[in-house]
Amino acid sequence: MANMSEPVAAADPRLRADPLADDTIARILGPWDDECPSLSRWQAIGIVNRELAGWQTNGDLVDWRASAGTPAPIASALEAYVEQARRLPSWIDTGKVGCAEAVFVDMSMLSCTLLFCASLPECYVPADLASVLHTAGQLEQHTDYRVRATAAMIFPVMLRGGLLDAAGGGVAQVLKVRLIHATIRHLIVRGNPAEALEHGAAIPALRPEGGSLHQTLFARGWDVNANGLPCNQEELAYTLLTFHYVFLRGLRRLGLGLSKEEEGAYLHTWNVVGHLLGIGQELLVESMAEAETLFARLQADGRALAAARYAPAANKGGAPVHGRHADPRPALAAALMRAMQAEIPLRALKPFPVLLTRRLCGRETAADLGLDGHVSRLSRALFALGMGLTRAVDGVARLVCPGFSISRLATRILGHRLTTRFLMDQTRPLKLPDALLRQVGGAVRDWEVDPKAPGWMNAIEQRFQAGDAQAGHEEAPC
Repeated sequence: MANMSEPVAAADPRLRADPLADDTIARILGPWDDECPSLSRWQAIGIVNRELAGWQTNGDLVDWRASAGTPAPIASALEAYVEQARRLPSWIDTGKVGCAEAVFVDMSMLSCTLLFCASLPECYVPADLASVLHTAGQLEQHTDYRVRATAAMIFPVMLRGGLLDAAGGGVAQVLKVRLIHATIRHLIVRGNPAEALEHGAAIPALRPEGGSLHQTLFARGWDVNANGLPCNQEELAYTLLTFHYVFLRGLRRLGLGLSKEEEGAYLHTWNVVGHLLGIGQELLVESMAEAETLFARLQADGRALAAARYAPAANKGGAPVHGRHADPRPALAAALMRAMQAEIPLRALKPFPVLLTRRLCGRETAADLGLDGHVSRLSRALFALGMGLTRAVDGVARLVCPGFSISRLATRILGHRLTTRFLMDQTRPLKLPDALLRQVGGAVRDWEVDPKAPGWMNAIEQRFQAGDAQAGHEEAPC
């Protein structure tokens, strides 16, 4: 990015991770070959998680100190990390951040639709990202886990004041995610990633010590020479692109594209998030053109790795070709689609999430994820007719009523259903501090009326929302 002054690292981004966060976790967990550690690695991770739970607002991070009783090595490592990592970049433009917050509030329910049908599916294309998720069983066994974990970062970041105000929670949540990434890297390579690069040897798989996520990751094995580091700079940058570029691209493909200034502000705000996540400046973008180029390059790299590693889906009997692994990506995508289809009552409309994902992500991504299979002719016809009529009617009606948009209405209705079922379920609240949960809940309630739409369109939307609320009440346990 041209307006940033920090030096650019020249190393292969697949072999770079995050020295600040990695060194912090290394100080906490200690060497894996210590025969008599004062704490087991699992106990140390538990203590870290307890401390992270106290990072509720950005203001909490100012002069933060670990709680009494925290072992000194863990306390000093976390305190040093917070002091350095919480600093916003010198190039931040607060006006652009405010503009991006307004965009997010305006898009509201639609954002959830794009998360499910664009951002998350694109996340599963690169081989290594899919591999780690598959190992953890996060999507196949607990479909809503990653959705809710992602929302627990997006909402605090993008709600008003999330990055800039002491009462906001965006910086606090991002710093938690950054340490989680570092913990995943350490577990998979069984030590500091810098040391794993020096040794360069393949890390063999082990029999898991237990059934927890941490123990599963520790036992999975990894080949640094072939795969680079897990959660490396390239993968982090690609994931960031799915949160801003893929989101903005999705709006364009729905006929709801923003102005150039709004798109730039949205990219800038997520670049601030990328800085807080430890992503290098050379992997941050300022324009949609830059984002498109970088996304295409990173996705092509991910596809090439997948082609070399995974067995063809059409292999007879479904067994992997000798020396290759079965492709986990279709299973991840299928689990996500099933979760959405379960919330659609009419059988003919249940394929709509797959069809919308195809439209938003393109044929190549659909093929990567196994979403290019047969869909009934009726469903395809209904979807194509709906999309075609929507674009045509919207184009004409906006000449008279600028706020008129059937596309916006339809995606808001779907987004409301997904938001209330997956993110605002009172029996499974988001893992956020109470103050932030109240802020998120208030924002969702405010989004139930679209200020850009005519009154009669809001009335239609509210009828669907009332139906969702009634269905949720009937399904709630006594």
